This record gives sequence, structure tokens and C-alpha cells, in this order.
Amino acid sequence: MENHSITRVVLLACGSFNPITNMHLRMFELARDHLEDTGHYKVVKGIISPVGDGYKKKGLIEACHRLQMARLATENSDWITLDSWEGSQVEWVETAKVVRYHYEELLAAEQNSDDVDTVKYAKKRRKKDVYFEDSTHQKRRDAPRLMLLCGADVLESFGIPNMWKQEDIAEIVGCYGLVCVTRSGNDPHKFIHQTDVLWKYRKNIHVVQEWVTNEISATHVRRALRRGRSVKYLLPDGVIHYVREHDLYSAESEQKNDDVVLAPLQRNTGASSS
Repeated sequence: MENHSITRVVLLACGSFNPITNMHLRMFELARDHLEDTGHYKVVKGIISPVGDGYKKKGLIEACHRLQMARLATENSDWITLDSWEGSQVEWVETAKVVRYHYEELLAAEQNSDDVDTVKYAKKRRKKDVYFEDSTHQKRRDAPRLMLLCGADVLESFGIPNMWKQEDIAEIVGCYGLVCVTRSGNDPHKFIHQTDVLWKYRKNIHVVQEWVTNEISATHVRRALRRGRSVKYLLPDGVIHYVREHDLYSAESEQKNDDVVLAPLQRNTGASSS
């Protein structure tokens, strides 16, 4: 018998994925284990959403390549998938808007599912719609819950001036939820304690302890590729083949956007000065 007290969860990871590594994929597995171990959640899907070229991060290669590498990395997964909407946008899209977009897509898919199989969902549909606390969005309790998946470094970027709008942090964490995977050298619990907006919504933040430390960073991978070193077992084999086939990472590519201000800093600084 289906347990209606279990909340279905979709995990969304946003970032450069420059390139996507085995650790990016591993984060999804860690998050799923953690959430399902609570007995309250069932993770039904993982979405990888690479940022578009408009982000202007130094060394960020073209989105078309990063999207294809993510597609190759997830082709053998039965629950993690690539979504190219964010990566195909010309202008940089704030993460809060990306989260909102994917949640609306989930609701639309759920509605279509309701329409197709009304018998299966009839019992659920009779329930009165409810709202999550502090949410500005209408959310049915029986709809999947969307949570943003990130590493501790992304969590701590919330404290970088002009990197994030405070209202965006409140929306992402307060209305949806955050799953943060620890990395050595980071203390998410301390950072949450020191940050008012995160402390306010601390019950919506799931900190996942990674006991098998695996410090694969895309920066280190790019350095190894530039130097002609092996990256076997750091990246999926299909991604390694794609990188070599297209000769993607070089000293020249690492200097891309070197003289450009990162899009969020440019946009948020402009907004604050106007």
C-alpha cells in the first residue's frame, strides 16, 4: 500500500559543470540516501542544470559542450537527467528563477499525470490544497517537493556580497528547500548558525555528511587536462572521450572571461547602486 506520508522529492543541481565530474553525480546518490533514510522522503528524480554562457565565469567553456558532457554523464542513470533550459538561455538566469521554472514544470507534469490517470490520483485530489509555511507559491502537499542540491561551497557563497539577492536566498531555502553535501574544510552548520536568513529556514536545510571524502574539483580536473595528465576515474568515460575529441580544456580556454565581471556581481551591484 502506498504511504501518503512520504513526500516525493526532485533534486535540482545548478552550476557550471565545467566539466561534470563523478563527484557531481555522487552528490545525488548521497542526497537520496540521506533524505530517504529519514523515512519522510522518496527521491524520484534528479536534474542537472548547467548554467548558460551568460554567467561569464572565468574558464567557462561553451554551454553546448557542457550540456553534451552532462548528457553523456547521465545516460546510464535511471533517475538523474540533464535539463538544457538554463544552459540554452542567452542571458544569465538567477538560480531562484531556475528553481521556480523547474517547480512549475513539475506541477504541469503532475497535472498531466492527473488528467491521464484520474483513478490513481482521485483520492489525493480530494484532499484540500495546503500551503507550506512562508511560501509565496501555492504548493499542493501531494505534489513532488523540489529541493536545490549543492555543495558546502555554494552554501557559503550566500555570504559573498552581491553574489545573491537576499530575497532569492529566502525563496530558495524557505519555499523549496536545500540539500547541502559537506566538503572537507567547510562547516555548513556553523555557516547556517552565523547567517540569519539560513537560520530562519534551517528546518528546510538538509546537511549531508560525506564520510568517504572525495575532493574531485572541476578546477583540479581542468588543470590536469591542461597538463596532459590522466583524469581516468575522475570523470565518466564518455565525458573524457568527449573532452579529448573536442580538445576542450587548454591554457587559452582557462583565460576565457578573465576580464569580465561575473554576471551576478555585475547585475546585483548595478541593482544596488540604482
